[in-house]
Amino acid sequence: MTALWTYFALNLVQVAFLLIFAPLVEGILHRLEEIIEGKRGPSIWQIYRDIWKLFSKDEVVSEESTWVFRFAPIVAFVMPMFVVLLIPALTAYPLFFAFMGDMVAVGFLMAVSGFFVALAGMDTGNVYAAVGASRTHMVGFLAEPVFIMVFFSVSYVANSTIPYFVNATWGASWGSMLQPSHLLVIVAFFLLILADEGRIPVDSAAGKVEIAMISHSKGLEYSGTSAALIKWGGTTKLMVLAMIFVNVLVTPWGLAQGTQWTAILAAIGLVLIKLLAFVIVLAFIETTLAKLRLFRISEFLSVAFVICLFAVSVRLVGIG
Repeated sequence: MTALWTYFALNLVQVAFLLIFAPLVEGILHRLEEIIEGKRGPSIWQIYRDIWKLFSKDEVVSEESTWVFRFAPIVAFVMPMFVVLLIPALTAYPLFFAFMGDMVAVGFLMAVSGFFVALAGMDTGNVYAAVGASRTHMVGFLAEPVFIMVFFSVSYVANSTIPYFVNATWGASWGSMLQPSHLLVIVAFFLLILADEGRIPVDSAAGKVEIAMISHSKGLEYSGTSAALIKWGGTTKLMVLAMIFVNVLVTPWGLAQGTQWTAILAAIGLVLIKLLAFVIVLAFIETTLAKLRLFRISEFLSVAFVICLFAVSVRLVGIG
């Protein structure tokens, strides 16, 4: 019983870790991008100030909107917290909710968040939000096969669908980390993160022209608390995907092996270092590549799909 409550407490620690540090990860990303472009950039704490400011503002809701518009920010905020309960965020051993969902459940929960926000964008009657929602559906329609193929490839290469077991499989030896199939899956998953998060070359997170936005135009009608939840939920979603990438695929080490709080604190520091490395790579990509035209996004996602097929094929023929 004591161990059960300890694991439950560690689940809450993982959720708190996500909520506290997700805006910081996003803030560091914004600051790095501005520095690379030769600008001073905002403070890394600016997103905390923005979220706090939005929570203190009044909320304006369109008379044309329905319950979907009010419910979507809650879904966008809560879903990443459910996902972090299923993945090895800080511990290498399964916790209380680890076996309540596998890689497919992780993808489903992330998709539910995007679905409700896109539906809310069409619910408002705002032209730009509806255009952004329709474009998001188009990208999502193209990305769904890639999502399925990436998760199938990860599960097949690691011989498991549970994120903790995938982490243990690839963390067992350097040889498994350097297999060609594993390296191909890493590339495909990173391309999927760029597409799902609306990052360059798929979309520009820093874009201010409404007619050119894809995923970031869906929240234009939100204000006050709902806008804060959308913004906070966006940062947590990026951090969850980044933790899956660094903790499960790229560097499945540095997580706590025991339940001692010293091990948990050490894991927090190591995971933040890995996230910093991920953010640096993402910042360089976003500042060196150009945004693709809308109808060329399918080619970008096709590359990720073909890479997944190649990874499975390499595994099947026994090359790695």
